[in-house]
Amino acid sequence: MGRVRVLAIDGPSGAGKSTLAARVVAGLRARGCRTALVSTDAFATWDDPVSWWPRLVDGVLRPLADGVAGAYRRVDWTTGVPRPGELVRVGVPDVLVLEGVSSGRTSVRTLLSHLCWVSGGPAAERLARAVARDGEAARAELGRWQRFERGWFAVDGTPEAAGTRLS
Repeated sequence: MGRVRVLAIDGPSGAGKSTLAARVVAGLRARGCRTALVSTDAFATWDDPVSWWPRLVDGVLRPLADGVAGAYRRVDWTTGVPRPGELVRVGVPDVLVLEGVSSGRTSVRTLLSHLCWVSGGPAAERLARAVARDGEAARAELGRWQRFERGWFAVDGTPEAAGTRLS
């Protein structure tokens, strides 16, 4: 993607992608590398888990590939109902860490420098971690999300396409 290197950290919910991404970003920044982090959580909703992708491509990936800053509108969940939130600007980094479910999807793989898959263990453990993170009220939606992502990853072939696989 132009001069910007793109690392996608993908895997199912509750696998530890955000934790890994934060560590990678901190490590790169500590070495003086201009690094930006974009999470698919800023786009996805329960009812729209993956079709929002053009907003990320048009707002961030294409501009960065052209060497110009990008921007996107983060989903705001403060009312409990997703709605357009704050505008987030993304300066041109050396490395863009793209983190979250579907970040390594087939349609973007040609733009990636590397795809890392984080499996996170059994579904029941991942669900427990996700519920601990998002609250008991989200359990039913998280269960529905897990069923969706199982099908998504099977069709998209994300785990098999990853250059690095972590459990």
